[in-house]
Amino acid sequence: MRTVLTAAVLVLPDGVLDDPWILLEDGVIQAFGQRGDGLPPHQQHHDLPGFLLAPAMLDIHVHGAANHDVMEGTASAAAVASFIATRGVGAFLPTTVTAPIDDTLRALEALAAFIETATTSTDAMPGACPLGIHIEGPFLSHAKRGVHPAADLQPPSIALFHRFWQAARGTIRLMTIAPELPGALELIAHANALGVRVSLGHSDATAAQARSGIAAGAQSATHTYNAMRGLDHREPGMLGVVLDADDLFAEIIADGIHVDPIAVRLFAKAKGVARGILVTDGLSAAGMPNGRYRLGQMEVDVVDGRCTHDGVLAGSVLTMDRAVHNFASFTRMPLHDVTRMAAQNPAVLTGFAHAYGTIAVGRRADIVAFTPEGQLAATCIAGCFERSR
Repeated sequence: MRTVLTAAVLVLPDGVLDDPWILLEDGVIQAFGQRGDGLPPHQQHHDLPGFLLAPAMLDIHVHGAANHDVMEGTASAAAVASFIATRGVGAFLPTTVTAPIDDTLRALEALAAFIETATTSTDAMPGACPLGIHIEGPFLSHAKRGVHPAADLQPPSIALFHRFWQAARGTIRLMTIAPELPGALELIAHANALGVRVSLGHSDATAAQARSGIAAGAQSATHTYNAMRGLDHREPGMLGVVLDADDLFAEIIADGIHVDPIAVRLFAKAKGVARGILVTDGLSAAGMPNGRYRLGQMEVDVVDGRCTHDGVLAGSVLTMDRAVHNFASFTRMPLHDVTRMAAQNPAVLTGFAHAYGTIAVGRRADIVAFTPEGQLAATCIAGCFERSR
C-alpha cells in the first residue's frame, strides 16, 4: 500500500524540511517532498498537523524491557524489540551485563541467532531491528563497577574477548571497557581492528589514562557521569576528558535520576548536537510497575522509576521517547537537534549510518512523530504506522 505521512517539519541529516510529505510503500521510504508541490498518488494518508517527523531512534545501550532481559535468550530479546518499537525505537544494540563467563557465552550465542534471523530473513521481523551486541563488561573497574558483580569482572584479555567474539559470531558492535586496566589498551586496539566500537566506561581512569584509551581507538564514553571518575580542577579525570574531547561520542541517561538537569545542560554544551548520544540503559523493568525485576543474574528493585540493587543505581526504566522529551526539556535545545542525538549520532558511532538514523529514500520506513512539546505522537516501524496512546 502506498501511504503518505504529512506533518509540520521533517528532520533531515543536514537540516529540516517544512510542511513535508513522505511516501512509504512495502515498508520502505519511496520519496519525500513539500506539500506545496502536491502529494504523490497514494491509498492512505496520515496527517500529523503541527508535529515533527524524525528518523526512528537507535538505542545502543539497553538490557531489557517489558519484564524481559536480553541475556535470557532469543524469545526475550524479541519481546524487548517489540516493546521498544512502541516507544519509537527502530533499531538497537541488545546489551549484556557482567555475568559468569559461561552465562555470557550462552547469551551471546542466543543474541547472535536473534540478530541473524532479524537481519537476514526475507520476512521482516516485527519490532526494532537488532543490529549488533553491546557488551558492557566484564572488562570493568572494580572501583567503578556499579552493580556489575565483582566476582565476575575480568582483566582485559584478547583471548577471552575472542571467546566472546566467536560465540557472538562476529555480531559484537560495541564494547565498554575501563582503559586504566592492564591489557586494556591492547584489547581496545584489537577490538577496533575487528570493527568493534569501543566505549570508555565503568572506569576510575585519570585524565591521562582516558586519553590513552582514546589514542588506542576508543570512540565513545558509556553513560557519561555515571560510574566514572569525576571532575577535579587539578585532575580532570575521565569525566573531564569525555566533556573536553571534541571527537569523542558520549552517552547520557536523561531520566532525571542518573544525572541532574544542570549536569545534563553542561553535557549539552560540551558535546553539542554532533557528539551527544541519548541512551536508556533500560532494564526488564521498563514499561512495568514498581516491583522486583532481573538484570542478568541480579535482582533489581524498582520504586517510582528508580532501579537499585543493594541500594546502588542499576540501569533505568527510561524509554527513548522519554529521553528525547527530558533532554529537550532540561536543555531547551531545539527538538530537531535532540532527535539527532537519539538516531543519527548512534548510527554514525556504530557504523550503521548507511542504513539507519536518518530519513533517506530506499531505507526502511522507520519514522517517529513528536508533538512540539516533545511527546511521542506516532510511530512507523518498518512501515507499520501506529498513533501513540
